[in-house]
Amino acid sequence: MQKKIICIVCPRGCHITAEKTDNGILVQGNACKRGYDFAVLEMTAPKRSLTTTVRTVFPQFPVIPVRTDTELPKELLLDAMRILDNILVDKKVKMHDIIIKDILGTGCNIIASSDLPDLTIERENR
Repeated sequence: MQKKIICIVCPRGCHITAEKTDNGILVQGNACKRGYDFAVLEMTAPKRSLTTTVRTVFPQFPVIPVRTDTELPKELLLDAMRILDNILVDKKVKMHDIIIKDILGTGCNIIASSDLPDLTIERENR
């Protein structure tokens, strides 16, 4: 199977073609070894960062942005989103605080992407 990839390792953005063969992976179009490594990883074990929002109990800030602190295997993104859909933040958090530790046993944490201010006004029931 042949796959066309635009390398994102550096600003050059090489247009790479990668193909699985009987002898391994054939990579063409890369300008450097980093592009080659990126293409091989994309063909064998693609990973992605996950950025989304989770709900809070605070009416002034109904959602807070979160992200992964490392890349997740691409095939687990939807499973991670299903878990995050059920999360409800009910306390003050600061940027980089861990919201979920080791999601799906990957070693990847879900962290806050911004501060949730100290909220002392009444919480909305959800």
